[in-house]
Amino acid sequence: QVQLVESGGGLVQAGDSLRLSCAASGRTISSYNMGWFRQAPGKEREFVAASTWNRRTFYADSVKGRFTISRDNAKNTVYLQMNSLKPEDTAVYSCAATSRGISALSDYDYWGQGTQVTVSS
Repeated sequence: QVQLVESGGGLVQAGDSLRLSCAASGRTISSYNMGWFRQAPGKEREFVAASTWNRRTFYADSVKGRFTISRDNAKNTVYLQMNSLKPEDTAVYSCAATSRGISALSDYDYWGQGTQVTVSS
């Protein structure tokens, strides 16, 4: 079992930055693919970014160039650095872990509770 706890969300203005953290416990994340997802009110959960066990990274087109996913295996933590935030980035952000693929929500076995990010215009 992997327990995931997100932190770092908040209320910011458009153009600001935030760094989200996802602290894992129970197992080391070094052998897991880790992903960030978000869900805005009235919308389906969507993929944001992923970091594979061998540190390859992938991003949704909507955040490419603005968001950066990284991991610190020694701290068992994954980060999402979000720059140039836009009102449309407003959502609950959740991290997830999988030992399978990274693209489908159904591939992820473990999920955190999420942290709210609100971007005002």
